[in-house]
Amino acid sequence: MKKVVSSALAGLFLLGASGFGFAQTVLVTPEQETVVREYVKKKPLASINLPGVELNVGSALPETVELHTIDAPDIKYRYVVIDNRTVLVDPGTRKIVRVIE
Repeated sequence: MKKVVSSALAGLFLLGASGFGFAQTVLVTPEQETVVREYVKKKPLASINLPGVELNVGSALPETVELHTIDAPDIKYRYVVIDNRTVLVDPGTRKIVRVIE
């Protein structure tokens, strides 16, 4: 009986943890992504290479990477171009919130 209860509690914990992960997901609206794409076309940056850094949502960029402001209303993120992909970054945490191909 203890095994069944332990398994059930572990399952509930995993479900709760996964729900927490989804609550942490940062959303970039399609409208915001369009604004970012247009802005980057107007003000292109040279692409940089960051060996050993994975471009995944939630990964943090090193302090040595310069983040650039997007001069548009309702866009609080900064951007950088890495491996020819536009990467949106939360400036407070330096975590990637979106990779735009």
